[in-house]
Amino acid sequence: METELLYMDDCYLKEFEAIVRAVEGDKVSLDRTAFYPLGGGLPSDSGKLLRGEEEFEVIEVRKESGRVWHIVGRPGLIVGDVVRGILDWDKRYRIMRMHTALHALIALLNSKHGVLVTGNNVSYDRSRVDVNLERPDRELVEEVIAETNRLLSEGREVKIYYLSREEAMKIPGIVKLAKALPPDVDKLRIVEIEGIDIQADGGPHVRNTREIGEIVFLGIENKGKNNRRIHFTLSP
Repeated sequence: METELLYMDDCYLKEFEAIVRAVEGDKVSLDRTAFYPLGGGLPSDSGKLLRGEEEFEVIEVRKESGRVWHIVGRPGLIVGDVVRGILDWDKRYRIMRMHTALHALIALLNSKHGVLVTGNNVSYDRSRVDVNLERPDRELVEEVIAETNRLLSEGREVKIYYLSREEAMKIPGIVKLAKALPPDVDKLRIVEIEGIDIQADGGPHVRNTREIGEIVFLGIENKGKNNRRIHFTLSP
């Protein structure tokens, strides 16, 4: 049975109620969850599940074949239990800010310099994006980050909505992703940063770019031929 993914429609949901549907060792699956599972270059959420006054720490969350598994710190939950999930909101909100900042930065690198992304990783303290730059051009990256910060400070709205596969295929920049999806996926979740970026994405984001703060450039390193790794964090 697939898990209902509450975060897909409400990234700001901090608590929720659910029913335990399966237990396998230290893994617990619920009928619905607001916990984001590891994937897409993002870490999973963490937090806790409450059964009455009993607390079960959620250490990590993973998704397997449509079912989301919550790795808990101790046994005790059984199928049929009603639980309240509570996210580590400080961690989640920081990742949301980092994630939206990453989308904006990638969009500016691509639109201004035709740079393509070869990999990325978002974490609480710092994040990185791998791009196909010919050389580690620090000045170029600093200029793009400055322009990205200028746009973010304008308070651009971040919208999440769904499009049919056919409609999404018509949008430049997400056509390739849409083609790579399995044939039975007929609806895509779209994340649009007003005037900056639009792409299919399944992760959590902020509602407005003003929530992000500023991108702080930490450095650039050589990761092989035409591949550079850009490191950044956020302030505050």
